[in-house]
Amino acid sequence: MPLQLGDTVPDFTQQSTEGDINLYQYAGSNWVILFSHPKDFTPVCTTELGAVAKLKPEFEKRGVKVLGLSVDSLESHEGWVGDIEETQGVKLNFPLIADHDRKVANLYEMIHPNEDNVFTVRSVFIIDPNKKLRLMLTYPAPTGRNFNEILRAVDSLLLTDKHKLATPVNWKQGDEVIILPSVTDEVAKEMFPDGWRAEKPYLRYTKQPE
Repeated sequence: MPLQLGDTVPDFTQQSTEGDINLYQYAGSNWVILFSHPKDFTPVCTTELGAVAKLKPEFEKRGVKVLGLSVDSLESHEGWVGDIEETQGVKLNFPLIADHDRKVANLYEMIHPNEDNVFTVRSVFIIDPNKKLRLMLTYPAPTGRNFNEILRAVDSLLLTDKHKLATPVNWKQGDEVIILPSVTDEVAKEMFPDGWRAEKPYLRYTKQPE
């Protein structure tokens, strides 16, 4: 069965640019973003890995670890790392899995045969500290991902896990949030003492708690 939101993600051990990686041990009590690349020495992947390296401090502030993957060998990865630093102006500062035998790609169904039966698509898996899959994104190989959007999605997951809230369209840190319909007005008065504005009984906006 394909992975679905709320599933416990499969564990694995695989080689990486920072030694052998066991997913569960690497994660510990942190969130993890696992994201795949179709192939080494490709232009879009090179820009993505540089962008994630630059954003790593932002992910760390939120208790999130990042973990890349490509279906090439460790030796290939080690050669590619130099290109990433040279062209993107940043060192790779997180592990890049060498999934040469497609073990992880097959576990997580990162290869979509109707797109390409050899290389992985651009998959993103956001995994919580309980090893549950909380968000999935899948891009075709030619389309680079927006990792600022992935960071925004992490912020929403962290906020909505802590409070009985949802985040509206295009929400970003500091914007108004939505009180869940399951929260009655009586309960909401206790939870949100600053009040809210109601556009409909089911659409109540309030200030972001933190």
